[in-house]
Amino acid sequence: MASRGKQWVLLAAGSKGWKDYSVQANVCHAYQVAHQNGVPDEQIVVMMYDDIAYNEQNPTPGNIINVPNGPNVYPGVLKDYTGEEVSAENFLSVLCGDSEAVKKTGRKKVIQSGENDSIFIYLSDHGNRGIFHFPNSTLYAHDLINTVKAMSKSRTFSKMVIYLEACHSGSMLDQLSDSNVYAVSSCSPDEYTYACFFDKKRNTFLSDIFTFNWLQHMDTVKLTVTSFGEQFSYLQKHVSKDARKAGVTETPCNYGDKGMLKVMLSEFFGDSPRFVSETYTSQILNVQVSDVVDTTQVPLIIQENRIKNEQDPEKRQALERQYDDLKRKRKTVDEALQKIAERTNASRALTEKREVTRTYELKLVAEHFRKNLFNWEEEPFVVTRAHLQVLVNLCECVLEVESITEAITHASQEITF
Repeated sequence: MASRGKQWVLLAAGSKGWKDYSVQANVCHAYQVAHQNGVPDEQIVVMMYDDIAYNEQNPTPGNIINVPNGPNVYPGVLKDYTGEEVSAENFLSVLCGDSEAVKKTGRKKVIQSGENDSIFIYLSDHGNRGIFHFPNSTLYAHDLINTVKAMSKSRTFSKMVIYLEACHSGSMLDQLSDSNVYAVSSCSPDEYTYACFFDKKRNTFLSDIFTFNWLQHMDTVKLTVTSFGEQFSYLQKHVSKDARKAGVTETPCNYGDKGMLKVMLSEFFGDSPRFVSETYTSQILNVQVSDVVDTTQVPLIIQENRIKNEQDPEKRQALERQYDDLKRKRKTVDEALQKIAERTNASRALTEKREVTRTYELKLVAEHFRKNLFNWEEEPFVVTRAHLQVLVNLCECVLEVESITEAITHASQEITF
């Protein structure tokens, strides 16, 4: 039986800039899927920086593709939240329907769901254990889980499904416990996700293994007779296979209410009109995943290509300086973390790979690091997953938060970027 309530969809791209092209391309494509299957635009909220369609590096202005030689997924995409409005704070306010807490001028579109309604959430960007990045802010697992719990308790929805594309995405969702919430992560808490489809003309990657397989499945199945369980089986099989072919490991995981595996996709997305699916999927049916790469390498690969292709010597030098600067700053963060580990007598934190259980402590420590030592929101490619893993390890060593933050403050006085 289809739900009697409304279907709400919240799509958020957590990146800006050409180097993270795939993140916004993923969200544009996800919007087309929801829209073409009949979810009204009034019930879809899209959050994306919107700086790639007409980016100076885009050789085809106004055009965004998500697969090689694929259809343009940009036309008609909603622009409910763009630029600086795309933040972790606004995302949580939109999700729980709190328009007064939203920071933006103009219309503040939020999820206005009721107890019979469904909510589908898709998030795409970089992540670390217990952390999901937005353009100029950070979403912590602690805040996401608490928001969902509060919404479930106040019965603001009937069913909720979350799909999350990011490295370590399982660590954002593995503490979900509510009976009417189901979630799928692109990988397990200790795994990375991988970009794919390098486009030479655009000098960027078009998609990610998990999202490509998810959206291809959405584009090619009949939603009224395909369940979330069948979709998860498909994703486990195809994502793992595509990763394995590239010599890496990526394992989609599911969390929360497994009773939702029997629910049909159409309860969240509408009834997949065949005429749309047939014209759209003819272009992408035979696409095979290629050019698989670790997402932390993407900015370096793109910058290397820009240097190689730049004819103007002065411009090339400027690009080389940016490239060297990024690598130098990453090394400086290495040094800072070494000092922090030494000062807290926790040198093992530099090499361990612990999972997140102390989500609140991680938020406190990570925010102190961001505000006092290096702000990864202003320069997003410097602090890597390996760096943030050290902060997780320090928290999981059951050190006092104050001793970790004191060591961070001390290191910030000795380190210069």
